[in-house]
Amino acid sequence: MKSNSIIINALDGHKLQGYLVRPEGPPKGGIIVLQEIFGVTSHIREVTDGFAAQGYLALAPALFDRLESGIELDYTAVEAGIATMQKLKLDEVAQDLGASVATLRRELAAIPGAGNKVGAVGYCWGGSIADLAACRTDINAAVSYYGRATVGWLNEQPRCPVLYHYGALDPLIPPELVQQITAGRPGHKVYIYPDAGHGFNCTDRHEFHAASAELALQRTLEFFSRHLD
Repeated sequence: MKSNSIIINALDGHKLQGYLVRPEGPPKGGIIVLQEIFGVTSHIREVTDGFAAQGYLALAPALFDRLESGIELDYTAVEAGIATMQKLKLDEVAQDLGASVATLRRELAAIPGAGNKVGAVGYCWGGSIADLAACRTDINAAVSYYGRATVGWLNEQPRCPVLYHYGALDPLIPPELVQQITAGRPGHKVYIYPDAGHGFNCTDRHEFHAASAELALQRTLEFFSRHLD
């Protein structure tokens, strides 16, 4: 695999950084990896590397660049992460999502033998933003890990298949909220992990739950294989 930093150009003139990882052979398709409230951390880069290792051209856009370039917070800085996220305007985030998808499609088109379908996967805040990408961009599939903010736009509907992962022990997303999101996303698959809390996929957080993370990844890869390969 080969990784490098690229510039993503939004339609309003904003430029944001992207962490792009190329697989060994022609990509099966592309995957946008969407950050938590802590920025494009080393963990998010590792996740992006992991999807590239599965044969996808993987891109993690730095969505906090709208506010300041290079924001990367420690996982203990929850309040700072929330405060940073809350400063972003949803319509601008959607612009950056569209630009990221367009950038990834152009990269795929330049590679002989590459697939042309693009998916999105996100974690925590990025889990909700993956849902937003399904609603407002032309991606082919999306996977949302423990995204709470999705409740803010349930009046919008995804344009592609979406898969949702939630932890039953998540104090930030109680069962009634999961039920609300499930009801607002009819026809889309929701998995609930009985032994998992919030952030169960992140190896850098104390909430990491290996068995749940492994099962969720297996389901995610099977989902992407059906809709992107």
